[in-house]
Amino acid sequence: MRILLVRLREIGDVVFTTPAVRAIRERFPSAHLTYVVEPAAAPVVANNPNIDEVIVAPRGGGLAGVRAELALFRRLRARAHDVAIDFHGGPRASLLTWLSGAPIRIGYDVVGRGWMYTRRIARGRALRPRHSVENQWDLLAALDVPAPSREAFPVEMTVDPTAAAAVADRLAGVGVGDAHRLIVIHVSAGNPFRRWPIASFAAVAAGLASRDARRRVVVTSGPSERDAADRVIAHARAQLADEDRPRVLACGEFSLDELRALADRAALYIGGDSGPMHIAATSRVPIVGLYGPTLPARSAPWRAGDSPAESVEAGDLPCRPCNQRTCAPGDFRCLTSIRPQQAIEAAERALRTPR
Repeated sequence: MRILLVRLREIGDVVFTTPAVRAIRERFPSAHLTYVVEPAAAPVVANNPNIDEVIVAPRGGGLAGVRAELALFRRLRARAHDVAIDFHGGPRASLLTWLSGAPIRIGYDVVGRGWMYTRRIARGRALRPRHSVENQWDLLAALDVPAPSREAFPVEMTVDPTAAAAVADRLAGVGVGDAHRLIVIHVSAGNPFRRWPIASFAAVAAGLASRDARRRVVVTSGPSERDAADRVIAHARAQLADEDRPRVLACGEFSLDELRALADRAALYIGGDSGPMHIAATSRVPIVGLYGPTLPARSAPWRAGDSPAESVEAGDLPCRPCNQRTCAPGDFRCLTSIRPQQAIEAAERALRTPR
């Protein structure tokens, strides 16, 4: 059997498919699994042992983009897949699924595109307090795959040895040794609706660094927000005594592979609901997640219960959760009402949890 899996766009959403990938592999151990993903999220599944082939679907404009897309269509068609599963449901993903020619095509019953699938799964239009992994798992019911379980089917991302070595060298270069407790604070997110204020991140970095001489805080960000990370580092150091300032480190950018390796070295990860947090969740590092417009019930780390995860959120607000297209109050209160002290207290709890 040849099975095609399609999940485009966001990094976190690709991470959320990895439990389903393992479940499909266990259900069909001899099947050939092909995964179609876009470039940004490709590292998540590139070395997944349950996947036989990863096809990266680049996005491009102009005539070259059209030619690349036609070549992708032909490539998928030539594979003669028996089953295609669209975990995304967007226009491009549904078209790829349909043009694959697989006789069994499974996807969500989306208005205007449901006809492209032979087996359609209902998907609620409202934002529900149900985890994204469970929502995607609905697509597997047609294949008699067992119910989702965090213990049996956690999120996964294989550590790349080259990336792990690069991270080890970089940490050694800034003086981080085995005796230190490394805290990773990721300060960027996929959109402004999930970006906690720089001053809040800086207060958390300074507050945690000042409490234990063994702690070292690494501030990370996406490639387009290096300036935000630099500002957090500068503001955090300004709040610390001279002798404590070296505990907040500037290490430059980390690729997704390196971020995954960094999580294995860390004693704690702090960040908003974004792809990097879910990459961290593929390790056993304790996590403090900051939730503004999204709900932990929908996107908290999906992994076994013995890996600690703390959720810090604004609480009940009439506008929360939202679709992250327009801030109805206009002041992003779901983020600004989260106090740094809340995150510090959650971090201290997570750091005390035995691993």
